[in-house]
Amino acid sequence: MATIAAVIASTHHPFYYRASTSTGEDRPPFADEWVAKIEAFRETLTRARPDILVMVGSDHFHQLWLDNMPQFLVGKAPWYDGNFYNEEREFGLPRMKLAGHEELSAYLLRQGIDAGFDLAFSNELRIDHSITCPLITLRPQADLPIVPIYTNIFAPPLPQPKRFVELGTMIRQLVESWPSDKRVAIIGTGHLSLELGGPRQFGPHGPDPEFDRTAVGWIASGDLESALAQVSLDSLWLPGNATHGFMDFMLMMGVAGENVKADYTDSLDLFHTMEAYFTWYPEAVEAKQ
Repeated sequence: MATIAAVIASTHHPFYYRASTSTGEDRPPFADEWVAKIEAFRETLTRARPDILVMVGSDHFHQLWLDNMPQFLVGKAPWYDGNFYNEEREFGLPRMKLAGHEELSAYLLRQGIDAGFDLAFSNELRIDHSITCPLITLRPQADLPIVPIYTNIFAPPLPQPKRFVELGTMIRQLVESWPSDKRVAIIGTGHLSLELGGPRQFGPHGPDPEFDRTAVGWIASGDLESALAQVSLDSLWLPGNATHGFMDFMLMMGVAGENVKADYTDSLDLFHTMEAYFTWYPEAVEAKQ
């Protein structure tokens, strides 16, 4: 059976690439600290020695729109083009072409549907910065095949937070049941408190630092019980109008397991958002049992 080499959750700030590659007067004052944190975070994936990356993100109305908005979608293409024109223009993100892993995609789809998730799929999926940014931070050589999984966090009606957790739990079970000798890392990116286009978008910190501190604590400790008790579709509007992306963090908590503490936790307060980084090593947990 396949081995889950690492479970990784992080934010996916699209400005990192430009900030980290800028020089001279164009380099922001926080760039060096950010780069140092990312390089330390990157090592948590490198040491896991993965063969395949299952990557959870959310399309930012780039390819999926109100004429066709799946709640949960699995890419099953041999190749994925990455990044869109506005991402290149606004954030300087590079064009990317990423290999897919059709066999694992097909397995997750077939077994996931049989397990009760009516998963959508796409053979022509183009991916945006929710997938490409964690690759830039964690695996800049982009040399491993991926299985992208998109969730709907933007277009109501949204799935309930509990459903995200259930999907995460199922992804973990299906990867572990896949008849293969491959090492798989499951990587998901979401948001803490976030405001897009609203009055709190640009400030000295994220729009709701108290929510950010609480949420980081939930993720780091695997406290799904508290997160599920306090998070709802209605409550997520309060910390910022795009905070529903936190449900992708809850999905990753479902992958990692309830009350399983992260082996690696870090964060960085970046004027209008809190960046956060978490890694779990399932093999280490199993070795202790």
